Amino acid sequence: AVVVSALSLIPLEQSQAQLLINVYPSQDNPTNQTLWIFSGSSTARGSNAIRTSSGSNNYNNRDSWRFSSLPGGRDVYGANPPSDTNFQLSPLFSSSNTRDITSVNARIPGGGKTNIIFATSATNTPTITFSSNSRAISHLFMEEHSVQGGELGIRVSGSSNFSYSSGASSAWVGAGLINKPIGDFNPGEFHNSGYGGSVSPWFVASLSGSVRVVVNSQIIPEPEEYAFAFGLFALGFVIARRHFQKKRQAAIAS
Repeated sequence: AVVVSALSLIPLEQSQAQLLINVYPSQDNPTNQTLWIFSGSSTARGSNAIRTSSGSNNYNNRDSWRFSSLPGGRDVYGANPPSDTNFQLSPLFSSSNTRDITSVNARIPGGGKTNIIFATSATNTPTITFSSNSRAISHLFMEEHSVQGGELGIRVSGSSNFSYSSGASSAWVGAGLINKPIGDFNPGEFHNSGYGGSVSPWFVASLSGSVRVVVNSQIIPEPEEYAFAFGLFALGFVIARRHFQKKRQAAIAS
């Protein structure tokens, strides 16, 4: 049985400023698609611009970042590592993935399922905002570098780059799907490594962990699944307690 703290089940509205992406297998198409849910906020550490997907399938910390590795040297990419690829990010609400949409909608405040909470606009087109200016996130850049390790970035819609200024508030929200299965990623929590330098994107604060990506190997769990797991844990605890009580009583009697 697994006991999960309530705080670990809330993937947005974090206590510290950071941009967060939660990745889940698609419930409707788990063998081919992953669901990416954006939330959180930060502050741009410098002035630069996020590129469009056209002609920008390479790493640059204006809109991309490198990951810290997990123990053992693992990074976010597992099977079929990507090579300088921009994956199209289809908005969740415009897809035919009804179970994914229902699952996310049910966890929006007031939606009735509170184990995990997503932003009110979580099913909207993934969007990044600087101060009052917004642009849709249309693609995800991915690269597994033989030396540098895992790299990830965002690309925006439109025909021109999306500029931002130093000190501007940054935030992203929404959910989308890409055609890359969860088995191609390592489960765990990954974040931008280093303090500034070439590994942190310019659109976040100059801190390690200003961008976090949490890869979940299972679909968004239903509340009854937690109740079932807790019930098994409680039952096992009662059985074990009775077993040891009987052994102790038998030892005293002998």
